[in-house]
Amino acid sequence: MSIEHVLQQNISKAIEALYGAAVEVASIKLETTNADFEGDYTFVVFPYLRTSKKNPEQTATDIGGFLKENCAEVGDFNVVKGFLNLVISQSYWLNTFYSTVVPNADFGRTTAGKGHKVMVEYSSPNTNKPLHLGHIRNNLLGYSVSQILEFNGYEVVKANLINDRGIHICKSMLAWQKFGNGETPQSSGLKGDHLVGKYYVEFDKHNKSLLAKILEEVNDKNFTSIDSDSDKEKLTILLNKLAVEQDDESIKKFKDELKDLCEKHTALLKEAQEMLRKWEAGDEEVMNLWKTMNGWVYEGFDATYKRLGVNFDKFYYESQTYLLGKEIVQEGLDKGVFYRQEDSSVWIDLTAENLDKKLLLRRDGTSVYMTQDLGTADKKYEEYGCDKSVYVVGNEQDYHFKVLFSILKKMGKSYADGLFHLSYGMVDLPSGKMKSREGTVVDADDLMDEMHSTARELTMELGKIEGFNAEEQTELFETLGLGALKYFLLRVDPVKRLLFDPKESIDFAGNTGPFIQYTHARICSLLKNIEESGFKTGTDMPTNVLPHERDMIVWLAQFPKVVEDAGRDYNPALIASYTYELAKLYNRFYHDSPVNKEPDAVLKSFRVLLTQATGRVLKQGLRLLGIKAPERM
Repeated sequence: MSIEHVLQQNISKAIEALYGAAVEVASIKLETTNADFEGDYTFVVFPYLRTSKKNPEQTATDIGGFLKENCAEVGDFNVVKGFLNLVISQSYWLNTFYSTVVPNADFGRTTAGKGHKVMVEYSSPNTNKPLHLGHIRNNLLGYSVSQILEFNGYEVVKANLINDRGIHICKSMLAWQKFGNGETPQSSGLKGDHLVGKYYVEFDKHNKSLLAKILEEVNDKNFTSIDSDSDKEKLTILLNKLAVEQDDESIKKFKDELKDLCEKHTALLKEAQEMLRKWEAGDEEVMNLWKTMNGWVYEGFDATYKRLGVNFDKFYYESQTYLLGKEIVQEGLDKGVFYRQEDSSVWIDLTAENLDKKLLLRRDGTSVYMTQDLGTADKKYEEYGCDKSVYVVGNEQDYHFKVLFSILKKMGKSYADGLFHLSYGMVDLPSGKMKSREGTVVDADDLMDEMHSTARELTMELGKIEGFNAEEQTELFETLGLGALKYFLLRVDPVKRLLFDPKESIDFAGNTGPFIQYTHARICSLLKNIEESGFKTGTDMPTNVLPHERDMIVWLAQFPKVVEDAGRDYNPALIASYTYELAKLYNRFYHDSPVNKEPDAVLKSFRVLLTQATGRVLKQGLRLLGIKAPERM
């Protein structure tokens, strides 16, 4: 039984004994005591003043006195107005440490999700370019949440839905056909995803050149390149508006509309659209090129995933799922949840849910992304029967997932209540926002290389590689560089946008991955020295420990609750924050409580056990974040 539940039970008994009122144990709220006051837990008495018929201070004093007298776990208390601060006895914390923390090699693991299955879908890349910084945050979040859920007892399925079809990959394919001269990853020395991304940029470059010519013609009212009478009419109206408009914002809006209309008519884009039509028709030549270039991309992705330390149990491909959902549309029509317009398109009205009307099937019978997602959600449930399904997708898709989940609930899908969108904010670098089409994407592989180099530079400056051979040094730089990257991205609440600074992330003295990794290595070094000295730990408890040692025991005891909270909220930042605080507490302990030089055998044994437990929990915390814990530095 947790200390929180023990306190809740005894507070309930106190209120009944003192004031004759029965209070449900579950209704009693406890808070962590403010750091400015002495105490471990705080009970706010204001809601119980009608029951006590006394002022806040007296009520808190009465309950505190009862607990100190009748609850062995409460060593002392103090009252600040209506706040009862409870000090848990040192004997309780020591008993907890020796009985729960010390003997449990897997301390922190919970059974919160036992008997439940959850799918975590993350990464979801397009096959026309390499993974970028935004994908790194996505992958790290998805993988870490999966690790945390597994540690909470869930059966976890890690899924990746790859967007392997559509106009984007056709642009890369067409550009390679036209300008590639048969170039391959082998002949170019480029990773496959980088090679395909190169031709996506190449398409954009040539298309921009064609677009510029069309814009020049249209501005001269020459519509030779425009093969749509409707678009010619729209362009004429826009040109007339631009001729008289004075407002800068309106001028920009009209120019953007003009550009978008003209872009539809570039010869290159039309060829890409024709290639997409051939793909959908199963054209053999197009399909073979598609398979070849996607194969290059997958080899590149696999290398990036391996280096990043993430993996998947199941891959879904949009080329295999994009036709799914049409049966659901018919089901929705049969149930009266969807409706058909006069032009045969199918819609759902979600205005009652403060959403919009949503198109689900075009008038020509082709599906939209929402239709595909409905079908894929059904397919995933049929295959795995998960109680929960977590979609790790950026916050620009918030509205999409509100609509998706709302539709599935209105359809009466049994799994709909278990769906969750883990939304996250964009990652910026000091140089600015990530971009893609212009060829200035912040590439994941390049960023990992930079992190490795930065870790090497700082580690060499600090002289933390004594006794390492060249291979070990390389491994250490990679471990620290990626540890810095992962921790920096995961320490921030997912919903927040963040600015990633590579150099700041590798500060060995700050709130960083390398600081925690260094603390773990320091612990391993100390324990190795103790083992070599022949010292053996015992089971006798010390009669008294120093305040900062007590603080460490209290913090260690919180680990299972933090793990459970992080799993409930799908939030690795809780693990990161906990692990950093533990590392800080240990470093203070390391300086203020000598271990090897302690003459008292019982106290020395306690400090060794405390060091061992801290090392295990630090390593476990880092593992849940997908970070390696080095034993030497």
